[in-house]
Amino acid sequence: METQHVIIIGAGPGGLSTALQLKRYGILPLIFEKDQVGGLLNNANLVENYPGFPKGIPGPALVKLFIDQLQNHSIPIVNEKVEVLQFRKENFQVRTDRQEYHSNILVIASGTKPRRFTDIKIPKEIQGQVFYQVYPLLHLSGKRIAIVGAGDAAFDYALNLARGNEIEILNRGEQVSCLPLLWERAKQSPRIHYHPGTKISTLHPTIDKSISLECQTPAGKVVFEVDLLVGAIGREPQLDFISGQFSKKAIQLENSGDLYYVGDVINGLYRQTAIAVGNGILTAMKIYNHLQESNL
Repeated sequence: METQHVIIIGAGPGGLSTALQLKRYGILPLIFEKDQVGGLLNNANLVENYPGFPKGIPGPALVKLFIDQLQNHSIPIVNEKVEVLQFRKENFQVRTDRQEYHSNILVIASGTKPRRFTDIKIPKEIQGQVFYQVYPLLHLSGKRIAIVGAGDAAFDYALNLARGNEIEILNRGEQVSCLPLLWERAKQSPRIHYHPGTKISTLHPTIDKSISLECQTPAGKVVFEVDLLVGAIGREPQLDFISGQFSKKAIQLENSGDLYYVGDVINGLYRQTAIAVGNGILTAMKIYNHLQESNL
């Protein structure tokens, strides 16, 4: 297998900006993306803090512009799932669900994965009606959808889906933790209904294939009947493909300039498109300098 100079895992804003800057240096990376290009931007109702768009831009529209830019620079994306990552014989070995690839330098821009419901049992019959992202639902209308969460994601999802659906936001606590402007917009929408102190205790399918949510509230038991349930209860780094052997070498590989982490996978609470893009460009500049010094 031919060894690539650079492999990038993940085609979100961080991975894409790394690739675009590398191409400016004459380095064509190999990008892997198992899902959709753009990462969490595909869920975003409106991106308002990305420079160049005075009125904001819907997440999917910004993703389309990113894809157009990749195509203009002839940067391909490999739609394969990375399953195992190792470092052996002085190079990275990336094994996907189809084959194995090697590289001298690796960029991990794999983003985050949603935390799933662990405190409630989801019957098999309705597992297909439970989601943790909203981009598969954006074409729907006339549905009643429950969203569990109280942060930016929960309220952004609600605003996105409320264009044609009735939304019930179920906050297990008493306080919202989203941006004030999202809270104000949600309050102004007649299709968004907010319920604090509301925790799902059980859920089960109904005769008409809806979901019955039995919830505990300060006022007692309340039952919601919805078509779909969306979890927006937090995210964690997507690093399932990293082996124990690789983890032991990771710090050494970072220090040597061969391994880089970019974007949401390392940014914790600071998951913003502009931050990820800046990370990506900076990383590409570091990679170019490292390659120049190594005469690769």
